[in-house]
Amino acid sequence: MAENKLADLSMDFAVEILKLCDNIKGHYSIVNQLERSATSIGANIREAKYAHSKPAFISKLQISLKECYETEYWLELIYRANLLSDISKVMHNCGVIRKMLISSINTAKKNN
Repeated sequence: MAENKLADLSMDFAVEILKLCDNIKGHYSIVNQLERSATSIGANIREAKYAHSKPAFISKLQISLKECYETEYWLELIYRANLLSDISKVMHNCGVIRKMLISSINTAKKNN
């Protein structure tokens, strides 16, 4: 059931990012990278759900984790460059997803 919660959180997060990106003007490359990495988190979580094997499941979650770390980078860049006034909530939500991914990966590896 944790995967369903993780999938739901990642979808909500992707929507949140898309709305946030509407408020960033004049930085197309940063917005593009942020949108791509943030939406990829949930896409890979959803792909993991239908993986053909445990190693494929773990691999998809690891890709999701990699995309989550990249998303955190872009959010930190936006914060440091003062492109948006307050992104603490979205940064927190990204951290929650990252922690859940790490836990899910560790559990899957342990049970493999």
